[in-house]
Amino acid sequence: MEFSQHDDDNNYSLTKFESMLKTNNVLFFDSSEFENIIQFYFENGRIALAKKAVKLGLEQHPSSIILKLFHVEIYILEDKLPQAEKLLDELYILEPSNEEIYIQKASILSKRDEHEKAIDTLKIALNLTDSDEDDADLFALIGMEYLFMDQFENAKTYFIKCLELDFEDYSALYNIIYCFEFLDLNEEAIDFLNRYLDENPYCEVAWHQLGKQYFTLKDYPKALAAFEFAIISDDTFVGAYLEKGKVLEKMKKYDEAIENYNVTLALDEPTSFALLRIGNCYEKLGSDDLAVQYYFKTVHEDPLLDKGWISITRFYNKKKDYHKALYYINKAINIDGDNVMYWKLYAQINHRLNFIEEAERGYKKTLDLGNYELETWLARADALIGLGEYEASAFNLIQAAEFYPETAEIEYRLAGIYYTLLENEKGHYHLKNGLLLDSEFHFILQELFPLIADHQMVVNIISNSKKASK
Repeated sequence: MEFSQHDDDNNYSLTKFESMLKTNNVLFFDSSEFENIIQFYFENGRIALAKKAVKLGLEQHPSSIILKLFHVEIYILEDKLPQAEKLLDELYILEPSNEEIYIQKASILSKRDEHEKAIDTLKIALNLTDSDEDDADLFALIGMEYLFMDQFENAKTYFIKCLELDFEDYSALYNIIYCFEFLDLNEEAIDFLNRYLDENPYCEVAWHQLGKQYFTLKDYPKALAAFEFAIISDDTFVGAYLEKGKVLEKMKKYDEAIENYNVTLALDEPTSFALLRIGNCYEKLGSDDLAVQYYFKTVHEDPLLDKGWISITRFYNKKKDYHKALYYINKAINIDGDNVMYWKLYAQINHRLNFIEEAERGYKKTLDLGNYELETWLARADALIGLGEYEASAFNLIQAAEFYPETAEIEYRLAGIYYTLLENEKGHYHLKNGLLLDSEFHFILQELFPLIADHQMVVNIISNSKKASK
């Protein structure tokens, strides 16, 4: 469906329409004015106003097919699919060769997850179009239906057809590259982008995407060149400066990376990503004061960005200023109490400060939030052992063994716990398991249970195991 451009006449129509809504005075508009008003509201996401314009338009022009098709769109947006279908059936009787009817039918089928049928319907619409622009739009819609079905090869084919008809359809270009990436075809994506750039050498979007492909393949010099061409094509392209900064970081050119990140801050509103990267670069350069200054700017800009708080905490951790590290990770937890990384750092810092109860609480919370790394299970077990909570530690380790069966680090800890609890048979069982799995790890007993490790019974079992293995 074609719509006229929003020129001065259209602006006048919009002003007149909105004035009418405010005063409740009913004014007359011809059907094309309503069409342009409704299209403007759709394009700007002002659906409530579009709906009012459709209603008033149909009151003044009840036989307008285009206005009725807009009414169908409203029904579909509101999930009133039966009403949309009913109206489409009526319109089909009036104009069976109107491709927009098939496009809207396809939209309903897509909403019902009947994507194959939606594609068949869109292909019927393709046979009814009479312009490259309409064909391009339909190819894009078919490509999206294939994306919904995870048929990336077919989706790519149709987005390429779309781009061939409209080489400035950057949405299609992004979708093509998305398909290449999902199929792990980075080299093929590079070939495609190079061919596209042969025809469109000043397309900053294509250069940007080409750079990202080279970055994925760790070909940093070529990635850098591509991002520089993107900037030559559009020296206000913030995304290209950000990506160029990331490449320069990989090449250890931190001063140059900072320069590019600073350009983004000058071109646009500060982003937490750019501030964080600048902080990381200064830290790599050994400029600690500037590094931490930018980390604080990061969390000021976006308090919910976990990487900012983690960077501050790790910064003080590396400085062995554990009290400051704990202070800032506590602030982070107060903002987002369900962040696994926060609790993991909280537990580790408390452990370093010998605040064992708080450390154990942190490890437990980390596990409760779904972090089932072996390191976390073992650290919590050790904290519980330190608190004298041997049975709780054993239960924790038995749970860990469900995720990590036949793990020597678990077996030696269980052996030490059961010997401590005077359950010698269980102690023998787990010690022998540990020795079978990895005899080198028996030092765990010496570290965590020195009295048990020096007990003659345990020394004999370890000694006999070593003799048997020779």
